Amino acid sequence: MNMIKNLCFLFYIILLCSSCDFASKKTNPKLRDYTWESVKGIRYQEVKRRFKNGLSFNQDGFMQKPSWIIEVAKEDTMMAWSPQKKIMQKFYLQYDHGNMYNFAEEWFKVKEMSKDSLILQRVQVNGKNVLADFRSDVNMTFYAQSYIKNKLKTTAEKLQRPTQADTAFITKRANVVNLNSDSAFAATEPVQFIPKSKIVTVEKLITANKLEGRTTAYDYMFPQYKIVIDRAYKDFAYQISAIIDFQGGIHVKDVFGVLPENVESKKKNMQAVADIYIRNLFNVLPGTSLGIPHNSRITLMVIGKSIKKP
Repeated sequence: MNMIKNLCFLFYIILLCSSCDFASKKTNPKLRDYTWESVKGIRYQEVKRRFKNGLSFNQDGFMQKPSWIIEVAKEDTMMAWSPQKKIMQKFYLQYDHGNMYNFAEEWFKVKEMSKDSLILQRVQVNGKNVLADFRSDVNMTFYAQSYIKNKLKTTAEKLQRPTQADTAFITKRANVVNLNSDSAFAATEPVQFIPKSKIVTVEKLITANKLEGRTTAYDYMFPQYKIVIDRAYKDFAYQISAIIDFQGGIHVKDVFGVLPENVESKKKNMQAVADIYIRNLFNVLPGTSLGIPHNSRITLMVIGKSIKKP
């Protein structure tokens, strides 16, 4: 019994020490693995964003182009370039634990730090949990602007360009998915519907919503469109999932909001609408990545309005 009490007391002491250590790190930056003091006042520009595979893309076609410009103002203040306001905007730099920091409403893990470069892992957090998906598998490499100009003697724009390995990867993926109209991956330049007639309109929908956890990457990975057709054979409104192939062909894969026993018949109807109306009334340009056309999946709301008889 005494042994159990002693073990419990020992476990309590370990927990207490761990808590004290964490609290000390929160209040004393010098106790952390990295301190921002050593790089304060250095303006860094993001030059590449890579997954663990060393590429800018993952298998699903997900890519985020390097775009951040940051500068540490002080230990608890990070400045980041705002494209909308055209200024370096100040954000509270919050330390959490294990080299994890939050600023500009994003979570980052510091992996490397020097006066010439920074490597931050962009982390997707839900509540207190780090999500183990593609959004937490991105390493952001920053170079000091002075390092880019004076030592590398180049520009950030040149360093940000996709690599030959990226092009080879996309070429290989496109060759595979283009063989099968059931296969696809997200396109960096999404499908375009260009009207050829005044009786049709198209709108690319924006669905990003921070409150629901949908970032702008959601619209890139899962593009949605709304097409309205006047003078249709009858009134209808359906939401479909379709693959747009590398030649602009439309392949209806699912129809949402209908009874299971009606899905197949509605798919045939909507395939007919796609073949007769959409293909004839629009120039359909396939999605591309690095200029390479390939199959990509979209969600399409199609609304038909019939001619009303007087």
